[in-house]
Amino acid sequence: LIVGFDQNFPPMGFVGEDGEFTGFDIELAKLAAEKMGMDIKLQPVNWDSKDAELETGNINCIWNGFTMTGREGQYNFSKPYMKNRQVLVVLEDSEYQNLSDLAGKRVELQQESTSDNALEANKEFKDSLGEVTRVGENMTALNDLEVKACDAVLMDEIVARYNISQGRKFRVIEEALSEEDYAVGFKLGDDELTAKVDKALQELNDENKLQELSIKYFAEDIITLGE
Repeated sequence: LIVGFDQNFPPMGFVGEDGEFTGFDIELAKLAAEKMGMDIKLQPVNWDSKDAELETGNINCIWNGFTMTGREGQYNFSKPYMKNRQVLVVLEDSEYQNLSDLAGKRVELQQESTSDNALEANKEFKDSLGEVTRVGENMTALNDLEVKACDAVLMDEIVARYNISQGRKFRVIEEALSEEDYAVGFKLGDDELTAKVDKALQELNDENKLQELSIKYFAEDIITLGE
């Protein structure tokens, strides 16, 4: 099992303090590989080249807070296991309370991401913004927000809330741009591996392993598999 992931996407996939790859999805992928009796290779990829990596067989799945919503015809997907929303993150002490407050403001987001798709789908909001900047990764955008190089970051709520839980002085605007499901992505037509992973996930879910991981990373059970 060669797992493609963005190594700058905490809490789903990132480099731990010991220099090893870790995160919710990394731990889950390891448990699933063990269930399937497969060796696992963790392969960090540039998010905008993930499709090429999958096509060439450099990886055989994308497992990293990967949104299936709107991508259904492009990949095989496991059953969804978690919900997510695309939200705007602002500085904790900023005056912005809703989307309309960001009119004329500067927003950053990760290129080639679901955040990008959500923005394109919300034309009225997009047109109201002063400036939109696309960067390589979410952490870059959050660092820019911290030093006020932008006014808000459009990103996955799950990642945003994790950063806030780690003590960063941000706040999530409650009004979301879109809702979506996280699943494991495979090359279109790779039914065999998809079925194996689905079976492993179901067994892990039945053993409460997903719930345990969820509590470890999010302090609550946010698993949606089987709902």
